[in-house]
Amino acid sequence: MHTKTMEGLVGARTNMDLLNTPMRVYKEARYKGDTAAMERAMGYVCDFSDQADDYKAQADEGMKEEAETAREKVKAECEKAINERREEKEEFEEKVKERRKADTVEVSEEGKMLLEENTDLSSGNILEIKVDGEKEPVTYTKTGEVSRTEEAAFSVSV
Repeated sequence: MHTKTMEGLVGARTNMDLLNTPMRVYKEARYKGDTAAMERAMGYVCDFSDQADDYKAQADEGMKEEAETAREKVKAECEKAINERREEKEEFEEKVKERRKADTVEVSEEGKMLLEENTDLSSGNILEIKVDGEKEPVTYTKTGEVSRTEEAAFSVSV
């Protein structure tokens, strides 16, 4: 709780409690018919009432300041959360970009020479490239060994 709010609430409550004493004196003076004591007591009642109103205004001001501080705090927390989410999103996008990068292939000098030998210079088309004298397609295993694919014979009856 804000200091002004606490001070205002305590001050207003204290003055309202102190207001009871002059009011009691006023009532006793009224029963006795003592107008001078009644006027003095009402003067004290008015003073305490005015002080209670001042403290109430101070408490209201303190509550406004407290609400403004709370609003600013919430706004700062929201901005912080937004910035954190933005940073997380950027990091995630960077990770995705890194995963999407294609593997690069380097062609050796022998491969370049083989490509030049099997390229039809007039049309720019690549002729069949024979690797180790083979024309058959090959499949490589995870260990890098060549796995020969066998042609399967299919027959379809209609």
